[in-house]
Amino acid sequence: MERYAAVLIPIEAAAPHHVVFIERALHLRRHAGEIAFPGGAVEADELADHERAALREVREEIGVDPGRITVVGCLPAVRQRTNGFVVTPYIGVVSGEGPFDLDPGEVAATYRVPLEAIVAPGAVRPGIEIVGERRIETFHFDYDGMHVWGLTGTILSLFVEHYRAGSSPLRAALAERLVS
Repeated sequence: MERYAAVLIPIEAAAPHHVVFIERALHLRRHAGEIAFPGGAVEADELADHERAALREVREEIGVDPGRITVVGCLPAVRQRTNGFVVTPYIGVVSGEGPFDLDPGEVAATYRVPLEAIVAPGAVRPGIEIVGERRIETFHFDYDGMHVWGLTGTILSLFVEHYRAGSSPLRAALAERLVS
C-alpha cells in the first residue's frame, strides 16, 4: 500500500517574495536538522485531498492559518527514496505578515529566501551529497549558509523547471497573486 505525503512551497505575497523553508528539529528520528518545506504524511481522511494535508501541516509546523494561503499550483509527485512516501508538492502564496509560530517538536527554525535567488540560472543544480559511505545524486541549492539537497532539492528543481518553462502557467499564476 502506497504511503502519501504533501508539502507546501510557501511564497510570501509581498515583495521581495520570500520562499519559506523549515529546518527540521534536531531530535527527530528521520531527516533531523535538514532543510525542508512544511509538510508531512497524508492522514486517512485526507487521501482524496492531499492539498488539505499540506495546508494542515503548514498550520501545525509554522502556525500559518490556511485562510492566508492561496494554492496556485501543484508539481508532479515525487517518490521519497528513504521511506518510500509519494510526496505531492503544492505552491502557495501567503498573504499578510506576521511571525511564524514554530512547533518545536517538528521545527527548529525557518528561513526566508528571495524567490529570485531560487529561480536564478544555475541556482538549483545537480550534484553529489556524501552521507557516511554513500554518494547520493541529488539537486543542491545553497543560500546564505543554508544547504538544500535530497527530496527538497528535487522539489526545488521541479519548481524551477515549471517556473522557467516558456508560457509557464505556474509563473502566470504567481504573477497574479504576488504584490509588487
